[in-house]
Order: sequence, then C-alpha cells, then structure tokens
Amino acid sequence: MEKLWYVVNTYSGHESKVKEKLEARAESMGFQDYIFRVIVPETTEVETLKDGIKKEKKKKMFPGYILVEMIMTDEAWYIVRNTPGVTGFIGSSGKGAKPTPLLPQEIDKVLANMGLTRLDTDKELEVGTKVKVIEGPFNGMIGVVDSIDKENARLNVLIDLFGQETPVEVEMFQVTIEE
Repeated sequence: MEKLWYVVNTYSGHESKVKEKLEARAESMGFQDYIFRVIVPETTEVETLKDGIKKEKKKKMFPGYILVEMIMTDEAWYIVRNTPGVTGFIGSSGKGAKPTPLLPQEIDKVLANMGLTRLDTDKELEVGTKVKVIEGPFNGMIGVVDSIDKENARLNVLIDLFGQETPVEVEMFQVTIEE
C-alpha cells in the first residue's frame, strides 16, 4: 500500500476546522502512519486598498474541499469519512466503494501553486537522499540531493552524466524518492 492524495468534501467554510479535527483524530487513534498530511488548498492574493496599501489575503482554491495524503486502508478510510464536517470523498461512487486517488500530475499542480511538493520535505527529504527525476530534461535519471532550497521549492541534485557527477537544479515536484 502506498500513500496517495485524496480529495475530501467538507462543509463549505469549515475546511480549517475539519483539517484540525482530522489531524487530532489521526493522532489520538494512532493512525499517523496512515494519515500523513491534511491540506486546505489556498493561494495568497495581494489586494490593493484605496489608500495604496497592499494587503495579503488567503483565498481558498477549492471551497468545500481539503486534500488528504493517506494510505487507503479500511480503518483510515473510516476515520476520515467519520470526521465531523466531512461529507465524503471525491471519486467514490458511494455504496462502500473506496475513492480514486488524484493523479501525480494533478496533485503536483495544486501543491506547486501553494509552494509545496508531494515530498514531505521535513520528514522525507534531506541532503544525501537518493532521488529519481520524474519530469524535465533529466527525466529517469537517479541522483543524490546535494542541497535543498525549501523557500523556492528547488533542489540541487548530483547526477551521473557521462561518468561525471554533475550538479543540476530541479523543482521539488520533479523528483520522487528512490527506494
């Protein structure tokens, strides 16, 4: 079983509350190994007020929806579905059918708009981690992380090109961890 991203429908305006409740339930029930990250997709917009003052405003990308990174087991599915404020999963036909996860390119676009990546940079990614490039001109090549720029979601990866270790810069969403 692998961890994948799912879209969960919530009551509109309750996304942050549902996120908090779901994270608390996962922790209290010992399911941190099945329910990993819960994200309310938001973007930051800069608004100019009439005095010329600029103000940053958070805007929900998909009101009424949250994203959950999880391993879909019967128990984890039950915990998410029965969290107060959750109305269901997107991609499930109902009648006890488990939902369809988001495709990697779908979740990559949403997370990139938020300045995030599918990789949990705090837990999974560090200097020396072996990664595989899955997009861009170095697609399919395997390398080792040399440096991490979390602020700009970029990595320097040392890749073997023609028998020589060469540093290349890639976006975080362009790599996956090589087991």
